[in-house]
Formats: sequence, C-alpha cells, structure tokens
Amino acid sequence: MRDLKLIWDFYGPNAENTAKHHEIHLKEYIKLEKLDVNITGYKTISDVHTIAFLVVNEAEMKPIRDALKPHRGQVYNAE
Repeated sequence: MRDLKLIWDFYGPNAENTAKHHEIHLKEYIKLEKLDVNITGYKTISDVHTIAFLVVNEAEMKPIRDALKPHRGQVYNAE
C-alpha cells in the first residue's frame, strides 16, 4: 500500500503560524483516535503560502480524510 500525504493550504501573511498551529491539532487528533500515524509537519512554500500535512497509509485514508477534510492529497515520497 502507498502512503498518502493529506495537505491543508494556508495563505496570507500569517500562513506559517496558522500551519504550525494546525499541526498541533493534527497531533491531538492522532492521539485522541489512537492512530498509528507518526508523520506530520508543515512546510513554507512562499512568503504567503504554507502547508500543514499528515501522512497516512492508503488503506486508512478515507475515514481520516472524511473527518479532517484536507484541501488536497498526493502520494507521499520521503523527502
């Protein structure tokens, strides 16, 4: 099975701070739901665009996607 990267996009001058804060909530969700997920993070794309992300196994993706409503997703390749 593939790993998928669920992505939330944040825009504007506070995008980085918002994405950092969103990652905290992703970690809280993982703990609350007792998920076997350990890759989360955020990445600054530009001065006004930062993403927060969560990597899940494809088999476990649908309920997580439905609960958290990411903006988009892609196949995860370790960077």
